Amino acid sequence: MVVKVVVRYADGRVVKGMTSDFSPTKQAFHVSEASTATRGKALDVRMAELKALFFVKDFAGDAQHTERNEFDPAHPSVGRHIRVQFSDGEVLVGTTQVYQANRPGFFLEPADPDSNNHRCFAMAAAVQQVTFI
Repeated sequence: MVVKVVVRYADGRVVKGMTSDFSPTKQAFHVSEASTATRGKALDVRMAELKALFFVKDFAGDAQHTERNEFDPAHPSVGRHIRVQFSDGEVLVGTTQVYQANRPGFFLEPADPDSNNHRCFAMAAAVQQVTFI
């Protein structure tokens, strides 16, 4: 299955594109870039270089939307509530099905039902603190 992703590197680079071979157990995957200048160019993405991989609804997002880092009682969630602070200061709040500190990364679904992100795969090496809430 081909999915839209935003690749956020630990060094701050960002790449938007499509992938069909991401697996959290692999060392690398490929992204076909979405930008008009490089459309279709497949990049080899190394997991060790990432901050996180965001699975998105669309590439534009909504610049007017402010991500809510709290849970809406009207939208019940499945999984453990978690607050993730990345080393660069960014904070994500959501749910996770499995978090183990000794794994290279973990999936997180945003608390905000209106988020442009379906889910995120956060790299443990880029995370400063994880708190269950």
